[in-house]
Amino acid sequence: MARKRALGAATVSILKAAREGHRFGLDIMDATDLPSGTVYPTLARMEARDYVASEWEDPEEARAAGRPRRRYYRLTPEGARALNEALDRLGLLTATPRVAEQG
Repeated sequence: MARKRALGAATVSILKAAREGHRFGLDIMDATDLPSGTVYPTLARMEARDYVASEWEDPEEARAAGRPRRRYYRLTPEGARALNEALDRLGLLTATPRVAEQG
């Protein structure tokens, strides 16, 4: 069985943004302050790992709004599990260690 790879900071940020309701690429970029060259390839990798699923917006909605179609992403149950595990690990890494009292 292959070992699970730890999620990087950008991936955690993107999955967290998706969990918070940011659904399309530009919205995720705004929420995370990450560039498109990070967000879109990461979303593609996360979709291949079944952490996010996507669907294209109806063309008529986009046309009515006067913009290109959006691809909407949503966090999958597997993605939510991976995000929670990553956030738990991050909490362990950032916890302040106890310092022995000197006396």
